[in-house]
Amino acid sequence: MTRVIPPRWRRILFSGFVVLGVAGAMFTYQNFFREEPEPYFESDEDHFLFGSIGTERTEGVPYWVWLVLPRIFPDFLPGPGGYASLGVLAKEGHEMPVGLSKVTVGFPRVGINCALCHAASLRLRPEDPPTIVTAAPSHQLTVQGYQRFLMDAAADPRFTADRILEEIGRNYELSTIDRLLYRFAVIPATRRVLLGLRERSAWMSGRPEWGRGRVDPFNPVKFTTLGQPIDTTIGNADMVPLWNFSAHESYSYHWDGLNTDLREVVISSAIGDGASTAWLDRDVARWENTDKREMSSLRRVMNYISEVRPPKFPFSIDERLAAQGAGVFTAECAMCHAAGGQRFGQVVPVAEVGTDRHRLDMWTPESVTAYNAYGAGRAWSLSAFRKTEGYVAVSLDGLWLRGPYLHNGSVPSLTDLLEPAERRPKQFWRGYDLLDSMRVGFISDGSEASRVGTLYDTSLPGNSNAGHTYGTTLPAESKRALLEYLKTL
Repeated sequence: MTRVIPPRWRRILFSGFVVLGVAGAMFTYQNFFREEPEPYFESDEDHFLFGSIGTERTEGVPYWVWLVLPRIFPDFLPGPGGYASLGVLAKEGHEMPVGLSKVTVGFPRVGINCALCHAASLRLRPEDPPTIVTAAPSHQLTVQGYQRFLMDAAADPRFTADRILEEIGRNYELSTIDRLLYRFAVIPATRRVLLGLRERSAWMSGRPEWGRGRVDPFNPVKFTTLGQPIDTTIGNADMVPLWNFSAHESYSYHWDGLNTDLREVVISSAIGDGASTAWLDRDVARWENTDKREMSSLRRVMNYISEVRPPKFPFSIDERLAAQGAGVFTAECAMCHAAGGQRFGQVVPVAEVGTDRHRLDMWTPESVTAYNAYGAGRAWSLSAFRKTEGYVAVSLDGLWLRGPYLHNGSVPSLTDLLEPAERRPKQFWRGYDLLDSMRVGFISDGSEASRVGTLYDTSLPGNSNAGHTYGTTLPAESKRALLEYLKTL
């Protein structure tokens, strides 16, 4: 005989289910999706170094997991020192390293920002502590090494809730609820996400390593965000400085000038780093706000790189010799590399400049079409991407701090760049932060350079040091004078 539940009890049961459903939804939102306000930095420089560009929700690693991984997996790092061994920098007085943001989305998460690739370490003498130079190319950093460390850790049997929670407990006592959440949800989900990243990054296998100070910034976008078929192109290129863009309004951006709109370059760079469309919608909606506390995060980044200047050359300069070099520069270099020059900031055909063309060929017409269609109808939609047939005649601001040279970082010093390609080094070490004041660049040979750095081999695809023969036939005294002048830029 079927038992009929009285209407009153049906109402009570229904109300109970509703309450449980609402409570469950609130619990899930609170612990996994709640977004707290992003940390505010009064200083524009600190905002650039530590502020969020929206990568935490989709690409962020749980803070407590991220914190302890170097202690669990030191064998996956190039040396002692945790993330610092990968070239990640630290600034005194800040919890997070340079280029890494911490934002709560349900739980604290670590994302990357622009400064990861655009802040340099510099020392004048071996005994000096490192100086951080903001918006300079991160010549000491291995981005690929950072990514691979996280992915390799996730693939290792030691990546377990027991082991990670034990290590977290050495720093912080999670609440009982948080321990359960981390054990059964956060840590397993982190492992799945990182293994998924490992699978999506399999295309890197068989291609030359990026090494320190280099990155392939557009192939990952092509193959994931834009859904382009995986090809065999190599986009490895030196990280670029982000200085003084207000003086370069007609500039072509990126090594091959694939975009001419600085606003789009900043927005698309955030997309490439993993910013979600929802975060971009919110951030760009604040683009016109002038109050820094209410201003778009990306607008603050753009404002900062528009005005920040490179530091001056830190050693003495022979003023008489530099004055002679100024004349050589005007005759040999100014058309391409001086403000007002006919080709300044413009694309020079690769057939003329003669440098390695792999980076140029990586960016395809199909990718242009796909990126210009990405975000269509949104306030931040893109339209200025293009395909070129050469490399940009770049500004030389802070040239002394931009080694190694050429778009692929294939020439260790300016002295070497003024030599014919056959006399340039075939192999050298990248990533050592000791300045070479005589040859102008960073020390690229010797025991310390090899201990710290990654080997650069010009015989590998994409690594050619050929081309840019301008100035290579000058007399020795003219080269010395030109080199002295280039230190003043």
